[in-house]
Amino acid sequence: MKHNKFLPITVFVFFTVLLTSCVGEKSVTIAEQYGLAYAPLQIMRAQGYFEELSPGVEIEWVKLGNTAAIREAVLAGEVDLGFMGLPPFLLGLDKGMDWKLIAGLSICPVGLVAGDDVLSGVFNNPLDAIKPGARIALPQPGSIQHILLSMASERLYGDASRFDGGLVTMKHPDGMTALISGSVDAHFTSPPYIFMENEATAADGGGFTTVLSGDEAFGGSFSFIGAMATDSFLAEDPELVEGFLQALEKSIDFINTKPEETAVILASAYDMPEEEVLKYISRDDMIFTSTVYGLEQFISFMTGQGYITGISASDAVAAGVAVE
Repeated sequence: MKHNKFLPITVFVFFTVLLTSCVGEKSVTIAEQYGLAYAPLQIMRAQGYFEELSPGVEIEWVKLGNTAAIREAVLAGEVDLGFMGLPPFLLGLDKGMDWKLIAGLSICPVGLVAGDDVLSGVFNNPLDAIKPGARIALPQPGSIQHILLSMASERLYGDASRFDGGLVTMKHPDGMTALISGSVDAHFTSPPYIFMENEATAADGGGFTTVLSGDEAFGGSFSFIGAMATDSFLAEDPELVEGFLQALEKSIDFINTKPEETAVILASAYDMPEEEVLKYISRDDMIFTSTVYGLEQFISFMTGQGYITGISASDAVAAGVAVE
């Protein structure tokens, strides 16, 4: 009986290659939401910056309707990196989510938009036109839009929950459609929808106006969107996190230095005319930066109103994150 003396070597090589392949394989799933505030992510995808800085990594991008969907995906182990407003991130952290802020993404104009018919009359301040019980579309209770509305309500009326009874959960595209059709009375939204709504004509022929800006509600500028990573991802793949952060900086720099090329990429990503995208991203109040702004103020307000308890900025951010 003949024995194949090469078989043990063949088997050894096969399992060595298999083991090396398994060890070397890495993947990351990134969750984003809707709007121009996420523009750096579109640039990152189009230019392949993350792949360039983290070769061999399988990257999956998913677009979800709100932070609740991202939170569920994180709990299911389906998302490693996610993008959301600071308030829903803090709410998740307060409820035991194992995640940290790793960067800011954008500062941009957000606001509560209502139709001219709602705004007809004389008011001490424009928000008086929005009566308790009015149907207000926003991504979800606890979203940054909801917390900004609560901030303004508490300051103006001493009641942070004044408008909570009329909140309607909708993705931004659906909220814009509902506002223009008259299905809701107001929409707390972000770019490009806030720009498009202010330029739109209602079903009854009227127009739309921003009743309350995010800066008015907050009392200054703030990060509209931040990036979070799960604690396990931070611990197990620090090189990937660093690669992502470098890719993010390259993407932000691309937007800031090449607006015309950016407009071409975003026009395709958002199905919008290039000239319209260029107009929007060239606004002085559209700012893309990885620094986190306004975290302490959100924590202070949300703690005071009982939305969260016992969270500090140091609990919320990963090491090395720039916070102002």
